[in-house]
Amino acid sequence: MIDIFKILAAAASGYLLGSLNTALIVGKIYRKDIRQHGSRSAGLTNTLRVLGKPAAAFVLAGDVLKGIAAALIGLHLGVYVNSGEAIDCLSLLAAGAGAVIGHNWPVYFGFKGGKGALTAAAVLFMINWVMALISLGLFVTIVALTRYVSLGTISAAILLVAISFVPDFGNTFYFHLFACAMACIVIFKHRENIRRLFSGTENKLTF
Repeated sequence: MIDIFKILAAAASGYLLGSLNTALIVGKIYRKDIRQHGSRSAGLTNTLRVLGKPAAAFVLAGDVLKGIAAALIGLHLGVYVNSGEAIDCLSLLAAGAGAVIGHNWPVYFGFKGGKGALTAAAVLFMINWVMALISLGLFVTIVALTRYVSLGTISAAILLVAISFVPDFGNTFYFHLFACAMACIVIFKHRENIRRLFSGTENKLTF
């Protein structure tokens, strides 16, 4: 029998961790609300553009670490279906989803956060590093070719859903649900970027 209380606890813990939006915290150190500058997104790319590389490095580390921490909490709670593999850990999936939702809609910052892609990637590495690497590879390729971070992120999210149905990975219905939910959140949060991509006004990443 699935322990629904542990799953809810995992989701709540992940959400509270995810709500620690690193870009907003770092922005306070610089005395800037990152949501009022650049693309107005509280995430890594906008931090890099507005506050520079040192600030972006802190955001990168913070967003990755909170995704890992949420995943570890989910693993510790240990609600599994089928095997004892991480990919079958429902509490891990719940905590990871909670972390992404918290990053996007943080309770500590008026529910106005980032787009959650980096935290989602960290969680995915904790679940299945092979799928994570495949998605990351597409992201890096597209960004290198086009310099559009948003296009790379959206493409990687869609690819994750597609490869989650590859039989060799042995994913359960719950992981399919997780992958689809994460992709929908990423695409929804990038809706303005999608409009700018179609209009040719999207900002490119400068190396």
